Amino acid sequence: MGLVMSDPASNLTRVHLFISGQVQGVGFRAKAQRQAETLGVNGWVANLPDGRVEAVIEGEPALVDQLVDWCRSGPARATVTDVTIAQEPAAGESSFSIRYV
Repeated sequence: MGLVMSDPASNLTRVHLFISGQVQGVGFRAKAQRQAETLGVNGWVANLPDGRVEAVIEGEPALVDQLVDWCRSGPARATVTDVTIAQEPAAGESSFSIRYV
C-alpha cells in the first residue's frame, strides 16, 4: 500500500498512529493487541485522555500496512473517524502490549 517506508538496514518499519472516533470502551486496545500478535508485529497501544487511541506498530512493512488497515476499519462497534500516521525509525520493539494512560 505504500503507507510506510522500510529501514533498509533492518527491513523493519515503525509507525506512530493516533486513532480518533468511538474507539474507547469497545475493546479496541485488546482487539488491536490480538490482531498485532496474529500478524506478528510489535509495539503497543494505549487510550489517551482525549478519547483517541495511540499506537506504535513495528515489523515487516507489509504486516505493518495490514495492521494500519485494520486500525482504520476498527473492530466491531468501533467507529474510526481519523487515523493520523507518522513514520519513526525502527527501535526494536519485541512484543505488543497494552499501555494505560
